[in-house]
Amino acid sequence: MKTIVPANRVSNVQEYYFSVKLKEIAQMNANGENVINLGIGSPDLPPSEKTIEALTSNAVRPDIHGYQPYVGIAELREEFANWYKKWYGVELNPTNEILPLIGSKEGIMHITLAFINEGDGVLVPNPGYPTYTSVSKLAGARIYNYNLTEENGWHPDFRALEEADAKGEIDLKSIKLMWCNYPNMPTGANGSTELFEKLVAFGKKHNIVICHDNPYSFILTEKPLSILSIPGAKDICIELNSLSKSSNMPGWRIGMVATNSIFMQWILRVKSNMDSGMFRPMQLAAVEALKAERSWYDKMNAVYSGRRALAHQIMETIGADARKEQVGMFLWGKVKGNAKELCDDVLYKAKVFITPGFIFGSQGENYVRISLCCKEPQLEEALKRIKAAL
Repeated sequence: MKTIVPANRVSNVQEYYFSVKLKEIAQMNANGENVINLGIGSPDLPPSEKTIEALTSNAVRPDIHGYQPYVGIAELREEFANWYKKWYGVELNPTNEILPLIGSKEGIMHITLAFINEGDGVLVPNPGYPTYTSVSKLAGARIYNYNLTEENGWHPDFRALEEADAKGEIDLKSIKLMWCNYPNMPTGANGSTELFEKLVAFGKKHNIVICHDNPYSFILTEKPLSILSIPGAKDICIELNSLSKSSNMPGWRIGMVATNSIFMQWILRVKSNMDSGMFRPMQLAAVEALKAERSWYDKMNAVYSGRRALAHQIMETIGADARKEQVGMFLWGKVKGNAKELCDDVLYKAKVFITPGFIFGSQGENYVRISLCCKEPQLEEALKRIKAAL
């Protein structure tokens, strides 16, 4: 019998860093070490009461457990459209410009498979969300990293990209997709109308689809922004969004993608062959979550604001410099020494897990990230432990 081997694409990706690290932390906790986890961005706050009530009241109905439409129920698409108009000032047709997803992470795969042939180029930010790279590898794409730097506000350097093209270092003509993410993860840099205008113009100039991943726009920001608010953006842009962070529903796996009707047809062809729709009571609950008023978001952000103040103290204690203007649910700080070694010291000596920036790309090697998804007493305990250990 011949040795069975996996597909070549499996060797191109590794198990997700957090999957590996969480198993190690679980073993440490099983040994009684009581690790405080400041690594994962999994909101610990609950959804709104109306959201939970909608789920429970509908889940007990006997007539609601069948397969659901591949495009999601009309009520959810309409409420996503209302949400975009109210908060982002963006008009979307709920019939053919919005597609609910089982979490926005799966949308990265759907979009990639809908647009990328083997050998096509993809622009991926460095540092950036690792899934942009891993999914591109699975699809057989050629990955071109574009560097984000603190000196440039963690925004793309469009001139550098065009100079690299002129020198033959990259081939912009071969690139089909460009991934971006503002408010940015991991750096906490916010987006702006000016930045989004530049992204749209760059996409149109070079015939590159701009894929904007937008799950953090309600977290510690003054005003949620969408790239689709830029005139003409819908012609060249795709935006992913999610209730995981904005509505405290990470485990519910409810997201969406918005774009023009032609792009949406292609994405739907992929998605409809990969799942059979979301549980209807969860979709009805998401409708209620999307109706939240400003006071609900303000209350949530008041909690995150208090946590961020403590996270800044932790950064100062470990000798990291974290900019005050960051947004989103993480704090990103620059360290003087080896960030990975520092994170290991904090984990094994203080029993506190913080994330080393190298996992987000080479531009993150001198940085660490702290999640705000941890209650203040735990953050205070983490600060106390780190002060004692280091």
